[in-house]
Amino acid sequence: MEALSEILVLVGGFFILALAANTIGQYVTRYNLPLISGFLFAGILIGPYVLGMITPEELERLRFVDEMALAFIAFAAGAELYLGEVRPRLRPIAVMTAVQTFTIALVGAWAAYHLFGFIPDLGEPARRAVALMTGVVLVARSPSSTIAIINELRAKGPFTQLVLGVTVVTDVVVIVLFTLAYELALVWVHDRPLGLGFLLLLAVEIAASVALGYLLAAFFRRLMATRLHAWLKGAVVLAAGYGIFAVSHVLRATSDRFLHAPVTLEPLLIGMIASFLLVNYTGFRDEFSKILEDLGPAVYIAFFTLTGAGLALDVLGRAWPIALALFAARMVGIFSGSFLGALLAREPLRHAAYSGLAFVTQAGVALGLTKKVADEFTGFGEPFAAVIVGLIVLNQLVGPPLFKWSLLAVGEAHPRGHAAFDGVRDVILFGDDDQTLTLARRLTADGWQVRLATPDPERAGELAAAGFPVMPYRELDEATLAALEAEGADAVVCLLSDAENHRICETFYEKYGTESLVVRLADRSWAPRFQELGALVVDPNMATLSLLEQFVRAPQAASLLLGLEKGKQVVDIELRDPTLHGALLRELRLPPDTLVLAIHRDGQAIVTHGYTQLRLGDKVTVMGSPESLREVELKFAAAGTGRSA
Repeated sequence: MEALSEILVLVGGFFILALAANTIGQYVTRYNLPLISGFLFAGILIGPYVLGMITPEELERLRFVDEMALAFIAFAAGAELYLGEVRPRLRPIAVMTAVQTFTIALVGAWAAYHLFGFIPDLGEPARRAVALMTGVVLVARSPSSTIAIINELRAKGPFTQLVLGVTVVTDVVVIVLFTLAYELALVWVHDRPLGLGFLLLLAVEIAASVALGYLLAAFFRRLMATRLHAWLKGAVVLAAGYGIFAVSHVLRATSDRFLHAPVTLEPLLIGMIASFLLVNYTGFRDEFSKILEDLGPAVYIAFFTLTGAGLALDVLGRAWPIALALFAARMVGIFSGSFLGALLAREPLRHAAYSGLAFVTQAGVALGLTKKVADEFTGFGEPFAAVIVGLIVLNQLVGPPLFKWSLLAVGEAHPRGHAAFDGVRDVILFGDDDQTLTLARRLTADGWQVRLATPDPERAGELAAAGFPVMPYRELDEATLAALEAEGADAVVCLLSDAENHRICETFYEKYGTESLVVRLADRSWAPRFQELGALVVDPNMATLSLLEQFVRAPQAASLLLGLEKGKQVVDIELRDPTLHGALLRELRLPPDTLVLAIHRDGQAIVTHGYTQLRLGDKVTVMGSPESLREVELKFAAAGTGRSA
């Protein structure tokens, strides 16, 4: 009982330290450093070699957290391999994966064999073991980083599909290969005979791991079918992951005692098989993936922080030159393997030339395998981990920018353009019905410069008769956009068909990065496509119901927002005056009849108070009279423009 209470106290203390690590991790991202480098740095700080907040003995007692995280990494790797997404390009994915794996592993193993001589008393068998496992670890990728960049750039096309497929499949292949490399390394290091007995034992271990993977998949299937809350299912998934390691430890100790031949299950292989079967052969793919997505941040914080705490700084200092040399060797393997693999897969030469840039990033699987080596091989595990962790940090720094560059180079990236404010509030209305005309009049009265565009030339004349500049168009080509002065538009309102509205929004998103895209929706099934572009979607039916509800719940607020309150308006004003950057709200001399309701910054809404600091680019929501709001706009505007957005 006393031991349990000590463990709970230790876990509670580590939980608090992990929260601090999360803060440090988020902080370093401001300087374009990878998140995991912040977690690793926090771990080094709290570890026994700096502040000593965690001792080596406590690290050993927290090993179950490591094992839980390793199982989670295996679950995530298996869940990423969805056959429905890989099957359309199976042949090129298989060819590129095979060629890359062979090339990177070969170059990496050769380099490691010659570079790891700095480890004292490293005999020839151990040197071969280090080289073999390093070669396999260097092949690993980071599907989560790849997916994040694809989503960020809205990348689509055959090159993107190929890169994602190869990245996901590679991590699965790496776990399988590492199982074999790890067993062979044990034979070399512990000087066991390499014969028929070893092959038979290896076959038994792999068969048992596959069987347990099937059983765990069946258990997860039953778990997902229950009506338990998602967080409780997540807790069971983590507990099952730790259970894999517990069973492996018990079986190894028992077989060694009674059979004098330790039977070693491979927990990573078991976890990967279980999640692979669950997402591909049951109907619980989305639910299981959502659970893993929700658990991921907490698990990775704990895992990377513990990994950092276990790094020896003296070894890490000597390891950096080796890490740089291995980084160079890995790049050689990646570029040569990717180019050759793409050619053998009959990919376009342009894709082959840029393919090497897409496979540099590493993260979870590589670090998980490194941790396993560090725990098992006491002779060289610590310096091995220091070198590979340094290498992973380098890959995380260099990999994402290179991948973005490759997507832009092959023309499959569709990032948001850059919107610049010219000092005048411009809006383009795409439409030709009565609502378009009414909206144009109201926006003009509110100080906006309005331009109309319609694909119907007959309606263009009627709209022009109302006194607005109108552009009839057949295609939204460069000439039409130039005539509309589209680059200077601060807002675009689309009141045509859903298909035409989507084409317009996509054009303004990619070419100009227009921040305010407003769409009147006809079919609700189109809503997700517009939301991907950051457009504000107005469903007329739902909008009416929402307004009625708001008038019942908060009639005064609804009246203010709709401009029904005489002499009062609510507007968003962008802060563009650099002299106000860092100022507190309470320090501003605003008209007495105005009230700051909220600030939007980096996509987040901030509830304001007197000590809220302003930042350039903040969208400040202000309520007041039209005259006072114009005064606030003038105050927030950049020098020489006279107005804010």
